[in-house]
Amino acid sequence: MNKFGCLLLLAICRGEVAIAQRIQDFRLTSNEIAATAFSNDKTGSSGVEGIRTKVLAGDPSKSGFYSVVLFVPPNTSIQPHSHAGDRVAAVISGHWYIGYGSRFSTESLKELPPGSVYSEPARRNHFAKTGNVAVIVEISGYGPTDTVYVNPADDPAAQQKLTGAK
Repeated sequence: MNKFGCLLLLAICRGEVAIAQRIQDFRLTSNEIAATAFSNDKTGSSGVEGIRTKVLAGDPSKSGFYSVVLFVPPNTSIQPHSHAGDRVAAVISGHWYIGYGSRFSTESLKELPPGSVYSEPARRNHFAKTGNVAVIVEISGYGPTDTVYVNPADDPAAQQKLTGAK
């Protein structure tokens, strides 16, 4: 195949990938979000007990754009972990405390009130906690995503396998 043919094939393939990654139209009011079911799949969330997830768009376990809402109970701590791809998040309600690094440090936490935004760069370790009030956070990124804990013993999925809990 000549150079032009290779370039044409590459352009066509790139076009198909771009089409496959387009998001669908969606508009959801807060009442419509509240009416949607919680997801049993914890892909891209911390997996910590009590945190509930609603998928707004896409599928975090598959290639392409996704958006999820996390409902995090009061007095919840999430140990240092990272995700496969870049993510951007917005605090919808409550006060979310987030820090970056491989060790949970209260001194490193920054309080983010409703309306705040933050990033979770790919493979950048971060940790979080809530105070006495539940928090709702919307997170968007490109999948597939995962959650990798710095200390495997902190991974709730690993703990569930050891104890046989569901």
